Amino acid sequence: MIQVVNIAVSGQGLRDITPEISRAVAEAGIEEGLCTLFIQHTSASLLVQENYDPSARVDLENWLNRLVPERDPLYTHTLEGADDMPAHIKASLTAVSLSIPVLNGRLALGSWQGIFLWEHRHHRGHRKVILHLI
Repeated sequence: MIQVVNIAVSGQGLRDITPEISRAVAEAGIEEGLCTLFIQHTSASLLVQENYDPSARVDLENWLNRLVPERDPLYTHTLEGADDMPAHIKASLTAVSLSIPVLNGRLALGSWQGIFLWEHRHHRGHRKVILHLI
């Protein structure tokens, strides 16, 4: 089964998409298998990260923003704004796809794990995540 999951984003940062992905897995009725996620964008990424303490997300965002700052004079790809090239770099340093086992009809995530879409641009809008269940 392949499905497109549209995720609303409200700007730069980590957004927990575990509920949307879990719902799609439950609706598919698969008891065991593999859930593969792929984001169709070059300025956003996916990751599995702690979903309990929000300060972990804040620390990750602050660390990556310090590592890849906006308005670096080395950037030549600036046509789409000061956040565009840093967004491409951040996406290349993180992941655009994830594979998560499905056991007993549920994602086999650990106690404090969630699935996050990491938006690297400041804009609001939607991102497409392809979900493939086998």
